[in-house]
Amino acid sequence: MLSDTIAAISTAVGEAGIAVIRVSGPESIAEVEKIFHSKTKLTEASTHTVHYGHILDPEGGERVEEVLVTVMRAPRSFTTEDVVEISTHGGVISVKRVMDLLLQQDIRLAEPGEFTKRAFLNGRIDLSQAEAVIDLIRSKSDRAFSVALKQVEGALSDQIMQLRHVLVETMAHIEVNIDYPEHDVESLTADFIKEKSTEVMQGIARLLKTAEQGKILREGITTAIVGRPNVGKSSLLNALAHTNRAIVTDIPGTTRDVIEEFVTINNIPLKLLDTAGIRETMDVVEKIGVERSKHAVTEADLILLVLNGSEPLHEDELELMEQIRGRQSIVIMNKMDLPPQLDREILSRYYAEDLIVPMSVKTQEGIDALEAAISQLFFSGSIESGDLTYVSNVRHIALLKKANKSLQDAYDAAEQFIPIDMIQIDVRLAWEQLGEIIGDTASDTLLDQIFSQFCLGK
Repeated sequence: MLSDTIAAISTAVGEAGIAVIRVSGPESIAEVEKIFHSKTKLTEASTHTVHYGHILDPEGGERVEEVLVTVMRAPRSFTTEDVVEISTHGGVISVKRVMDLLLQQDIRLAEPGEFTKRAFLNGRIDLSQAEAVIDLIRSKSDRAFSVALKQVEGALSDQIMQLRHVLVETMAHIEVNIDYPEHDVESLTADFIKEKSTEVMQGIARLLKTAEQGKILREGITTAIVGRPNVGKSSLLNALAHTNRAIVTDIPGTTRDVIEEFVTINNIPLKLLDTAGIRETMDVVEKIGVERSKHAVTEADLILLVLNGSEPLHEDELELMEQIRGRQSIVIMNKMDLPPQLDREILSRYYAEDLIVPMSVKTQEGIDALEAAISQLFFSGSIESGDLTYVSNVRHIALLKKANKSLQDAYDAAEQFIPIDMIQIDVRLAWEQLGEIIGDTASDTLLDQIFSQFCLGK
């Protein structure tokens, strides 16, 4: 697979200032040379140089496009192969014409994520760094971008390799004692295994400590805005999104479906779901919207319950508060610019004082207090320092937990003086599970699954 040459468009398709086509493989420079006309021959060009010229149709010699071509010779490229990047005018037709000519050469269209996959297979990056490339592209906040960038640079990989090194030392010690049992002191070997297992488990615990926050930074908090009709749910979404995303009227039941919008609050990405007002209704369409609202509540990580502060609590609202009791939720007393009628004492039976936010979406009063309440609820007021390595990938979290379980089994076995060749199985299993994070022990099926999530050209 790595002996052929691939090409793909690396920029978004559409009208833009420029577009970039990436070509990688052992014949990339020679194949692009066949359709590129310039004062400099690409096959003689130095690495990391840019050349002006034209793409020509080799059959008729027609000028197809005016381009800049960048040459990057192996191994000093992203894939560690010879790479050529062709910068064309950013238009659908111009890019298509150049791509068509490339694919007429001994070049094939790249699979999704194949450039990054080649970087991994050629040893330039490990699997956790490759996965972080996706997170970098999909980042929805500055903090999420910073977390992904640290992982691309190898912050997580370094820590995983350190933990695996301790386990290699442990396995080597066990192997020596298996091969030369006459020199083994059973109690000393058991103590050594317990010491090293504890050391690695503590390292895993430090990484898992950041897992929940890391997952939030990576995926965002799915936040359902719920309440009765006309309490200000759509207005709240518009206020947080700083745009008129949802229709707002005085007519109850305006919102008939769940509206989604991504926003960032205090560097925390939120996936806001504006739901239909929850109430009994005979309207068939509105009834479907209410059912979708109830489903959104069950799926949400955070529930923003919006109440009309200028009216007494309704029976439906009391039932809703009962239903979401124990869930991560914040109650918003909206319309506080009007004379208050809502009994706050009843709310205090369901919510702590810092989770009750008086607000007037109309005057924008209370927005800052809501942002502070969300930050407090999920990050204890602030995100940890930038020096911390966040574990944000669900696959990584699951493997860390599995490795921790294997080491706990090894520790317990050492306590009970189980034969060390049996304990070796658990230690090796933990080593393999940590190795799967960085790709040392990953299967081909797993690699295909991970890289298929990438966009074409990355």
